[in-house]
Amino acid sequence: MTSLSTKLAALEERGKPIQVGIIGAGKFGSMYISQSHRTKGVSLAAIADLAPERALNALKKTGFLQERYDTTTSLSLEDGVRQGKTTVITDSAAMIATPGIDVILEVTGNPAAGVRHALLCCEHKKHIVMINVEADVLAGPLLTRRAKEAGIIYSMVYGDQPALIAELVDWARTAGFDVYHYSIPDTVWNHYGFTKEQFASGDFNPQMFNSFLDGTKPALEMAAVANGCDLSPPSNGLAFPPCGTHDLPEVLKPKSDGGQLDKKGTVEVVSCVEKDGRWVCNDLRWGVYVIIEAPGEYQKECFKQYGLKTDSTGNYAAQYKPYHLIGLELGISVASIMVRGEPTRQTKTWCGDVVATAKRDLKAGDLFLIDSTKE
Repeated sequence: MTSLSTKLAALEERGKPIQVGIIGAGKFGSMYISQSHRTKGVSLAAIADLAPERALNALKKTGFLQERYDTTTSLSLEDGVRQGKTTVITDSAAMIATPGIDVILEVTGNPAAGVRHALLCCEHKKHIVMINVEADVLAGPLLTRRAKEAGIIYSMVYGDQPALIAELVDWARTAGFDVYHYSIPDTVWNHYGFTKEQFASGDFNPQMFNSFLDGTKPALEMAAVANGCDLSPPSNGLAFPPCGTHDLPEVLKPKSDGGQLDKKGTVEVVSCVEKDGRWVCNDLRWGVYVIIEAPGEYQKECFKQYGLKTDSTGNYAAQYKPYHLIGLELGISVASIMVRGEPTRQTKTWCGDVVATAKRDLKAGDLFLIDSTKE
């Protein structure tokens, strides 16, 4: 396998860094910005945000070297690329159309905007990393096909749960195992352990974090996983069984074998809070997982010999990653696209979708808000 860091270092030595453009300077985008200037072979060409001051603030607070970005917002995109300076603009379409930019990171969280940006990338031959899971669930398979027809790469984002789960699923299948699914967090600021000072920093969007707690975000991400891995959704929707890492293979196996799943090859999200409000022991609050099944007695014995966490029968085992670093590890997607010519997984087919249901009576004029504030 090609060493990404070695190839990036070679690009740096040749003075031919990958030119990256970001649409949206919220939390996810800011996390990538903080790492981009520390990565050899990568240059952050531009940030497009409807609020330029937010983008400039993201550059400042993440420790981006001041001499490497335009603080006046007057430098043209073309001049910025030539000078190796990051420019800040409000026109995302102009950034996508700018010659010299190689990869676009779509971080708006707005499904309509995400689809529009992906189609513009197809038109202008720019690879795209779709951090916008809402857009991916809405039209991912179609955008993947359009990108292929245009000769560009449409990719899930490394660092967010869907791509990391897809990586684990691919690992399991490549190693010859049958597969199951994954996990996510659960009341906002106090629940996540965020302080008032962190909230005041401007990085934290309560609407977005609440979307995890009310089931909206997990449903979207599980649809993305199902569509990216050709897995089926649960027949009656996500059940959110309380479960810690030690119990993953016991809980997440078929009912026929004493577990809680209706079938194999499905997706599920575990809760880190018991139904009575107690915290689950050894929760997988920030992580991702897959459950695999031993195809025979020999493999079952190997599970035991090498200390895998298994169910009581020893047939089912869990492989998990306890954390995901979202924007801090987004650069893996950029490097994989440009160095290997491969996405960090992508949506393949329609297996799952998400529908909205009202949790209270609605009246004319009520406003619906979704997680569209990543930008």
